[in-house]
Amino acid sequence: MLTAINTRDGNVAERSRGTREASMPAAGAGPSKGTAANFRRGLTFTIALLVGSTLAATGCKQPAQPVSTTPTAVSVSHPVEREVTDYAEFTARVAAVESTEVRARVSGQIVAVPFQSGTLVRQGDVLVEIDVRPFQAELETRVAEEAGAAANLSLAQIEFNRIEGIPPDSRTVFEYDTASARLQEARAAKAAASAAVELARLNVEWCRVVAPISGRISYKYVTTGNVVTGGIGSGTLLTTIVSVDPMYANFDVDERTVQRIQQLIREGKLESNEKADIPVWLGLTAEDGLSHHGTINFVDNQINPKTGTLRVRGVFPNADGALVPGYFARVRVPVSAPHKAVLVSDRVLDTDQGQKIVYVVSADNKVTVRPVRVGALHDGLREIADGLKPGERVIVNGLQQVRPGTTVEPTFVAMPDPMARKANAMTPPTSAASSP
Repeated sequence: MLTAINTRDGNVAERSRGTREASMPAAGAGPSKGTAANFRRGLTFTIALLVGSTLAATGCKQPAQPVSTTPTAVSVSHPVEREVTDYAEFTARVAAVESTEVRARVSGQIVAVPFQSGTLVRQGDVLVEIDVRPFQAELETRVAEEAGAAANLSLAQIEFNRIEGIPPDSRTVFEYDTASARLQEARAAKAAASAAVELARLNVEWCRVVAPISGRISYKYVTTGNVVTGGIGSGTLLTTIVSVDPMYANFDVDERTVQRIQQLIREGKLESNEKADIPVWLGLTAEDGLSHHGTINFVDNQINPKTGTLRVRGVFPNADGALVPGYFARVRVPVSAPHKAVLVSDRVLDTDQGQKIVYVVSADNKVTVRPVRVGALHDGLREIADGLKPGERVIVNGLQQVRPGTTVEPTFVAMPDPMARKANAMTPPTSAASSP
């Protein structure tokens, strides 16, 4: 089989070589007639092939489809018109209204610590008892000394009265002056003895350390049997107490917001905390919303130059004990007067080279682009400060399918309100401090 193939290939090769040799002109000879005829036949075949290919391609092309003129279906809504108030939100730290360190006023040995750590105590409850016997003996001594001073005073008074009753010409000046001086000395000694009795009585009273305020008490810093040192400000620390109701929340307001509020106060659009109770809402980290309502009760007198903020404090009722000193919290305060606002969902907003825009459908269902100036969020809806009127139709669905000037088929729907189902009567209208 291989030999046959090779033989055939050889025959074919020989025929091909013979054909090429026959068609090639001899050296030095001009082009023959056969060569020119072959060239014309090849050129004719090539032209025919190109024309046929072109006609075949033209015959396979699909006919042009007519351009659709059906209007694009979109959903439109009217902006919501509502009275709103702008709010600013800050981070706060909860603090006790009253906080005190319980220290020993007298030195001695502790004989009892009757309170339970971490519990609520009332003002006047006994917290620590110090051995009172040395102070009781001191008190009795001072009482006796006071009695002696009182007797001396009585004797000096009698002597002075006797000298004073003698006619002046029958007594000497020295006798009268001596009696008068002894009387004054006796009065001074009696006063000193009375003061010593009062001090001794206070020391006896201070042996029973009582709660100076009502609130929640800390743990026992010292226990029974320990010796404590007394003193004003330097006595041994026994425990601490913080009040629980009401509670403070301290927060810092940035300088820009302060200037904005002060401008509104000067214009008469807002009232200061000195003339009205400014509301404030507070929420803890683990809470949804801002369920604690209070008022502003303190505004500092100067901006902190290191932070550029102003210290503000709110006071909140805490009957349920939910607020604990030291908690981080979120607070929200009003930074504008109530005003009418045009609100839309954030989904209707688009951006064109940094400018916020909305797509408005005109009376003839044509799409127009409207640049707008946006404000804060209120219950999930964005305030449009400028560029949109309440009765206009705004596209809420299908923004990607429309272009300015195109005709649409609008279907009216309610303005999407993401917060409608989560309205909380105790929570003020949500509003962001910054705008997109």
